[in-house]
Amino acid sequence: MEVKAKAKYIRMSPQKVRLVLDVIRGLKAEAALDQLVVINKRAAGPVRKVLNSAIANAAHNHELDKNNLYIKTIKADEGPTLHRWMPRARGRATPIRKRTSHVEIVLAELVESTGKAAKKAAIEAPVKLGEKPKADEGVKINAGKGKEKMSESPEEKGKKIVDPRSEGHGKHTKIEGGRSRGFVNKIFRRKSG
Repeated sequence: MEVKAKAKYIRMSPQKVRLVLDVIRGLKAEAALDQLVVINKRAAGPVRKVLNSAIANAAHNHELDKNNLYIKTIKADEGPTLHRWMPRARGRATPIRKRTSHVEIVLAELVESTGKAAKKAAIEAPVKLGEKPKADEGVKINAGKGKEKMSESPEEKGKKIVDPRSEGHGKHTKIEGGRSRGFVNKIFRRKSG
């Protein structure tokens, strides 16, 4: 199971952020947090926030143990650059580039465990919309106007599929709310006189 977290538009050069990322790449999540506390770089603060966010995502969203996580991938990409100018001697101007970076962390498990994601994979999905059920599944399709009652046995309850496209007159889609009112009616209304 992989868990991701991102921090975008950090007002720091990606080159400076990568100095911190290279230290913690491949470490266990708890060991990386301990390492970030003692690193004497300004980039350690935002990276620590992203790592805490990824650990919280794993614990809350996927019910994973934070002691079982390690940093699978961590990268700092370049974001948009803010262009500024600084006045220099003899009326010249020098460009200043204020760079930003995007940090992305992917955490993975050391040992695969059973979390919320493993439980979701075990549950089978219901019939998808747009697919027609097979005749041998015992599912009846009501293609009429939706007013006819079908005889159903106790095991067939809940398996009836009604096609909503065939509810209107002449197999046209029925407009919600019964008769057509409002904007459509105003457009096609005859003007007297």
